[in-house]
Amino acid sequence: MLTDSERFAFRAQRIHGFATTGNAYDACQVDEDVAKGHTLLVLDEAVIGLAWAWPVAVTAEAGHLHRIADAGASSLHDLVTPLGFDESDVRAALALARALGFAIDPVFDRVAPARS
Repeated sequence: MLTDSERFAFRAQRIHGFATTGNAYDACQVDEDVAKGHTLLVLDEAVIGLAWAWPVAVTAEAGHLHRIADAGASSLHDLVTPLGFDESDVRAALALARALGFAIDPVFDRVAPARS
């Protein structure tokens, strides 16, 4: 039987699927169920993103989502903390993108390379 610390030793990640990146962008503006940091999945465009008022793609393809400018951050923490993203949300989005074989945005790939 699991102890309380084992039962609650995880963090749920919300993934919202959309037909287009335009739909994903719009949902971030009007759908209260889509919260900052949730993963946005757009299979037909090979895009994975993070929900926000200005949703951000973590994949090389961005569609209608924004890209994070490379300000020379040396770590994932330095890149996403000023934007208010939780690192675990970003890592979950990157893991999904990699599992699907989507190319990762070079900015994210540099600060959070795939683990071998």
